[in-house]
This record gives sequence, structure tokens and C-alpha cells, in this order.
Amino acid sequence: MSDTLFKHTFKTASTLTAFSLVGTAILAYIFIITRAPIEASEAEARLALFSQILPHDVYDNELLKTELLIPPNTLLGNLVPSKANIAKLGNEPVGVILEAIAHDGYAGDIKLLIAIRADGSISGVRVLTHKETPGLGDYIEIERNDWIAQFNDESLVKTAAKDWAVVKDGGKFEYMAGATITPRAVVKAVAKALQFFNENKLRLLENNIADKALQGKDNP
Repeated sequence: MSDTLFKHTFKTASTLTAFSLVGTAILAYIFIITRAPIEASEAEARLALFSQILPHDVYDNELLKTELLIPPNTLLGNLVPSKANIAKLGNEPVGVILEAIAHDGYAGDIKLLIAIRADGSISGVRVLTHKETPGLGDYIEIERNDWIAQFNDESLVKTAAKDWAVVKDGGKFEYMAGATITPRAVVKAVAKALQFFNENKLRLLENNIADKALQGKDNP
């Protein structure tokens, strides 16, 4: 390689390296200055959903500051650790908000938020994310239909295990004709979340649990 060619190659490589370093620095700076606003926005959105499924007057603690890390568990369908938020009134646990994932939706995963009272009854359920067919399977969203409200006040005591299915399958839960797979997946996921709560109630609702985590993959 000639001296001139070497110098040209070195100059080009140096220029590209400089541009890469500057670009990385700019991206890092943007990430730093936007991280706080994004996290604040996400927290606000999460609290808005919480308020839909758990009335403010039943608890007096800061839900986002009372979290429990739950390892992957087949009953909740979480393949990575998820969060549970513990609701308290006068330092006494009154309920928990769980994340659950139905992996058998028509178009993929359906992620849910499920608020369960200390007595094992459901306060409310909301869909966090899904990929169901617009205009058909998306009626599980509260903004489009009140279908998901039929879980309010349900429990494994009130409704026998055999009835936790859509009417078409011999259960008690309604569904929209032509879109059975979606509600079937949601009903099953909610029932499993209630089972998880019943099996882990003491750990979920014991006081000062914010800094603890359930142990074990499938059998905490």
C-alpha cells in the first residue's frame, strides 16, 4: 500500500470513527433528557388504568411505590419477571393488581391488568396490549365494548371452575359471534390469575412486601 493511499484510508477511518462517536454521544444525550419524561408519562398512564379497575377510595398508599416482583409463572403467563402492585388502606393490604398474559389469542399475546381484592374477588380487568383483529376481536377493549366488565366481582368461589369458559364451551361468559378465540383466551387467563392469587395470597398481601419477591418459577 502506497503512503498516499495509507494516509487516505487512515483519514477516512478517522472521520468515520469521529462521526460514530459524535452520533453515539448525541443519542446518549437524547436518551438521558427524554428518559424522565417518558417514565413519568408511562407511570401516569399506568395509574390511569389502575383507577379504572381499583377505586381510589379503597386504598391510601402509592401503588407504584408498593411493588412486588413476580418471577416467570405459568399461571400468569409471564415469561419474564412482572410487577404486582399492592393496595393498602391504613397499612392493611386490601388487594393486588397483577399482570397476566394470554398466549393463545387469535393474533398473539393479550396482556391484561387484573385487580383482585383481598377476599379473592375481582375488582376489575383491563387489556393492556393485544393484536386482535380490529372490528372483531378488539371488543375486549373497554373503550369499544363493556364485555370485559363481566369479570367484575367474579371469583373462584362465586363461579365454579367448570364455568370459567365462554357460553359456547359450556361456561357462563358471553362472547361475540365470530370471535370466540379472543374471549376464550381472556377468560382462561383471568381464571389462572385468580388461581395464582389464591395460591400466593399470604405472600402477596403480607405487610412490608414491597422489597420482597416471590421465589420459584412455577411453584412460588
